Amino acid sequence: MENLHWNCLSEFSLNICFFCAFFSWCTAQLIKLIINFVKTKKIDLHYFHSTGSWPSAHSATVSGLATSIGLKEGFNTPIFAFACTYAIITMFDACTLRLNSGKNAATINSLVKDLGKDSDYPTLKEKQGHTRSEVWGGLFVGIMFSLVSMYIWEKCFAN
Repeated sequence: MENLHWNCLSEFSLNICFFCAFFSWCTAQLIKLIINFVKTKKIDLHYFHSTGSWPSAHSATVSGLATSIGLKEGFNTPIFAFACTYAIITMFDACTLRLNSGKNAATINSLVKDLGKDSDYPTLKEKQGHTRSEVWGGLFVGIMFSLVSMYIWEKCFAN
């Protein structure tokens, strides 16, 4: 059983598609942190786990995953079609449903403030979704990160 556990961890650590997805997310979050630092001259680590802003980390993650799967398995495979569809749904959701949810939260927060009920009601998170440019930015980050990573991976680990 211990050997099986080690094999699973060993195999997972070599999963380039997960690596591309996860580090596309990290790259997008790091870009947000850097942009905020340039604007404010302060390091705000909350950008590593925040939602919203440019580029969309959700879009970077799913586009990084789809790109790496397409490069590794082929762009005409069912698994790429699944990953691409998942990416499209996630990005559409980010710039429609989640964006509008944030706008609704801003309206509710404003109404609660106008009613003087600040202490009775929690403040809702307003930055939940993304504009189209934020989604496109995340798409670009995910694709570029995966293209570079897959190229390096093939050069270093190809059989």
